[in-house]
Amino acid sequence: MIIRNETTTLGTAGRMAVAASRLLVLAGIVGFALLTALAAKMQVPMVPAPVTLQTAVVLMAGVMLGPSAGAASLVLYLGMGISGLPVFAGPVAGPAYLLGPTGGYLAGFVAGAVIVGMIAGPGRHSLARLVIGTGLGSMAILACGAAWLATGMGQGLSVGNALAIGVVPFLPGAVAKMMIVVGLAKLADGARIQIR
Repeated sequence: MIIRNETTTLGTAGRMAVAASRLLVLAGIVGFALLTALAAKMQVPMVPAPVTLQTAVVLMAGVMLGPSAGAASLVLYLGMGISGLPVFAGPVAGPAYLLGPTGGYLAGFVAGAVIVGMIAGPGRHSLARLVIGTGLGSMAILACGAAWLATGMGQGLSVGNALAIGVVPFLPGAVAKMMIVVGLAKLADGARIQIR
């Protein structure tokens, strides 16, 4: 009888722990989607896309949430924008916004979060993994943006022009955001703040 009660208590405690863990992950997904929307509004106008803090949030989503939940947070963000909520950097929203010059970068957010999460997600925060993960995640975002500029928008830029316009001007900012994310991740590790 005592063993059965202890097993029942442990079973209930285990189920509660799993539910709490899922709730924490869900809160992380929603939280990073909202942070990405907020970061879109902190911008410096540039062509073809403004410089925003979104990339830093995207990289941090991969670091803190891992590949699946990190990507889910960006899919939620994109879904909010496609549905018409004013979450993108520009003054308009809706599906047509993704057909503009920033569409490739926005799609790259999902790829960036997955790559960072796979390399430097929860439990894998060595300095080398963080630098490599955030570097490759940043490059994925910029590559998607450049690819879109080369093939989309009806402009069909050459690959060289797409790289010159859509990647090179953003490299200094990408490095600065990587450094911020690596520093924040190491601080979070010190405080043991991770969403698993």
